[in-house]
Amino acid sequence: AVVSTQSTGMNYQGGKAYGQKLARQEEALDDINKQFLASGTYDDVEDLEERLVQYKAQFIRFDLDCSGDIDEMEMKQMLEKLEQPKTHLEIRKMIQQVDTTDKGTIAYPDFLIMMLGGKNSVLRMILLFEEKAKPKPKPTGIAKKMSLHDLGIRPEMAQHLG
Repeated sequence: AVVSTQSTGMNYQGGKAYGQKLARQEEALDDINKQFLASGTYDDVEDLEERLVQYKAQFIRFDLDCSGDIDEMEMKQMLEKLEQPKTHLEIRKMIQQVDTTDKGTIAYPDFLIMMLGGKNSVLRMILLFEEKAKPKPKPTGIAKKMSLHDLGIRPEMAQHLG
């Protein structure tokens, strides 16, 4: 049963409704990805299909309300998570650099054009470096045996250790 309040008209069903909304959004973004692949405009982009899948996941992560657009508040939260906080004015300027619809938001096609190199914006640079900044996996297993030389200990110092 759907629980709602008359005063706000909000649907508080929760997870199931959100899951359905997310599934619809993924389907719509997949359709846009297919259009980008079929257009031939980006045929020179290496691993285009793989990048589109990656950019779709990134867009979904930042489009918190599944509206199909990244708005100012979502952009602010995204940049804070990336440890790149910006003022509202800076965020508006970043969105304006990319927004072709003049809605004050970033729609998925605009996001793809930006990420595929169509626009060299501050936001694109931040997002491209986000991938590079991810921590490298730490080695697992037994550490290799190291000599005193490997540890930077000179032979004359070694005699004082013992």
